[in-house]
Amino acid sequence: MSSACGSVTDAYFEELFSHSSDPWSMRQRWYEQRKRDLTLAALLLPRYGRGFEAGCANGELSLRLAARCDDLLCCDTSATAVELASQRLQQVPHARVQQARLPEQWPSGEFDLIVISELGYYLDPQDLHRLIGKARAALSQDGILLACHWRHPIAECPQNGDQVHACLHERLHLEPVLRHEEADFLLEVWGTLATSVAAREGLLGSAS
Repeated sequence: MSSACGSVTDAYFEELFSHSSDPWSMRQRWYEQRKRDLTLAALLLPRYGRGFEAGCANGELSLRLAARCDDLLCCDTSATAVELASQRLQQVPHARVQQARLPEQWPSGEFDLIVISELGYYLDPQDLHRLIGKARAALSQDGILLACHWRHPIAECPQNGDQVHACLHERLHLEPVLRHEEADFLLEVWGTLATSVAAREGLLGSAS
């Protein structure tokens, strides 16, 4: 665990974006492109009604998620990130981006899909617990939550990805639907109704 204490401040993210519009090289790195592909492939349904992406950065994943949602809300604590993501999604009328500090400014209403990608380790344990509680309460009856996090230590962060996912397992009180584990990241999905994709399409008990 990092020696950092407390959740990472807004100033940290603004500093990152002041030097680059793509501080994590999400557009260039094959690692990031492949991870986005795996994230989209992990979604259980071809399309969702209302989706929420917590911590959207410059909107690279947001653009892909918008193609799978009838309505998509994205947020980031960085004003610069919100501006960049809004530009990325300007041709997508059913997607919108707002500035919000989570967990304090969690949006109202229910969501069929909640995506928490590369966000949890920036929060201290208390804030992470609050975030998980708000996410669980906001899931619709048949909603899913997808989380994906880098597993290696980050000096500025109070937690690592493994700790974040352990906390999700402990506090979500949902059935795990999918777990993809690599040396570099964890990608997991939880559902309020843990129905398999095959069961949804009536394939169980029939010849494939």
